[in-house]
Amino acid sequence: MTDVRSGRRRSRWPAVGVAMGALVLTGAGVSAAEAATAQPALTFVAATRSVTAERYVSGDEVYLSFDLGLHVIAGKDAFEIRARRTGYDKPITAHRTVVKKGKKSQVALPAGTVKDFTGLADFTTITIKNAAGKVVTSYKTSFCGNSYSSARTRRDAPATNPYPTRCGGENPFTLGAVWGVQAGWNAAVADQPATSAPLAKLTPGKYTAEATIAPKYRKMFGVPDRNATAKVAVTVVDAKVDEEGLAAARTRDAREEPAMAQQVAAAGHDRHAEEGDASRQVSSFRPEFRAAAGRPATLAAAPKAGPKPDLKSLPAWGISLSQENRKWYVNFGATVWNAGSSPLVVDGFRRTGTELMDAYQYFFDAKGKQVGSRPAGTMEWDDRDGHKHWHFTDFAQYNLLKADQKFAVRSGKEAFCLANTDAVDYTVKDAKWRPDNTDLSTSCGANTVVAVREVLDIGNGDTYSQDRPGQSFDITNLPNGTYYIQVVANPAKRLSELSTANNTALRKIVLGGTAARRTLSVPKVYGITG
Repeated sequence: MTDVRSGRRRSRWPAVGVAMGALVLTGAGVSAAEAATAQPALTFVAATRSVTAERYVSGDEVYLSFDLGLHVIAGKDAFEIRARRTGYDKPITAHRTVVKKGKKSQVALPAGTVKDFTGLADFTTITIKNAAGKVVTSYKTSFCGNSYSSARTRRDAPATNPYPTRCGGENPFTLGAVWGVQAGWNAAVADQPATSAPLAKLTPGKYTAEATIAPKYRKMFGVPDRNATAKVAVTVVDAKVDEEGLAAARTRDAREEPAMAQQVAAAGHDRHAEEGDASRQVSSFRPEFRAAAGRPATLAAAPKAGPKPDLKSLPAWGISLSQENRKWYVNFGATVWNAGSSPLVVDGFRRTGTELMDAYQYFFDAKGKQVGSRPAGTMEWDDRDGHKHWHFTDFAQYNLLKADQKFAVRSGKEAFCLANTDAVDYTVKDAKWRPDNTDLSTSCGANTVVAVREVLDIGNGDTYSQDRPGQSFDITNLPNGTYYIQVVANPAKRLSELSTANNTALRKIVLGGTAARRTLSVPKVYGITG
């Protein structure tokens, strides 16, 4: 499982999702104090000289807790990479932001440096040797720099970190990402292999782990060899597996990694409730959208000019087939994102004694000053399990269309709690890299509130995954053939935005099989299988 905020992948105990122990290192790398003096572009450091790693065995499977505690520290300037593709069928290109004499410029990175939106490919090589000096295992990890747990490492470092808390790429239709390490701040470096197999080779005993930045990145970013490697003495021991041990591991996991809920791709709204408050920061574009404003006494029309949101629908993804109570359903994930010049801000005001709110969209000028508002429909309390919050009823609509693109079935999901779940394109102007409302507990309100504010920030998408109640189509009585999942943003045109020409996206699916055993195939779109 991957912590997309810190770029860290951890071996997990099967079925119960528990992290085991922590393995931290320091050694041949330089200290934070030395890094402040020399200040190369990047310095590779770690935390302790020797650690103990716990080994867990379950049948034929072997799992090792493995947290090397590797960090990169940026020098006198922030380390920043921007990765983007101009279309879903286009390659990802990446540029590094370079500062010379106070001026910023973009330097293209070599082709193949970035293969996806999870970070710089094969950034680190981790080699583990036994007591005799023989290599037991070796593997490579990527690096993006974004981390919810980063901190400044020297007194003269800037007070805040502007970079996102996660790498991006959870959504297969991501267009652009920004990765960075603030000057003088640290960022965690991934220390886990893609699978548990390399670590399963480690039996109880003494080892030495050596981690090093790949030579091409040392040259590319001007990292001296002396700042690019760290070693640690590792003692692997068998851990006792029992209920008490698993409970302790769960407690440790919750304490050490409060944001683990964002590890799973396509989690969408399923991860909000667990995500917590880790990504809050003050916006540079406009004031905090924390509590709803008062109900407007007079309404101003939507400004003809000035910043506005621009809602775009992405093709449905994470599509699957399921059966329940003898009925067949097509489940899907759907994302609507804001590519505009202003956040989408919707305030709801409760009709006293009811479970309805009147909703209003608010407008702001380039400096964040509120300049108008207008009615935008309603919000309603959703009491179903998996929701239990206020939904804006006029945000999106999901339809299943026939091969001729005429209506066939409508999804039961018709109302939405707005929250910034996915970094779709953080390279667009004024994108909010650290959005405030990323979890349901702070975004959508309880049933005891009198007002609520819901926001979709610039560059961010709101994904509802295929596991949400109502997020499906009943296809029990539909004949086999070709269909299209239609995702429509702003279906009733109640929201004012820059354009409504990009509000609809289609994704082709093919139904087959028999009434007793339906089948589903999902052709690629733009080469994407997600």
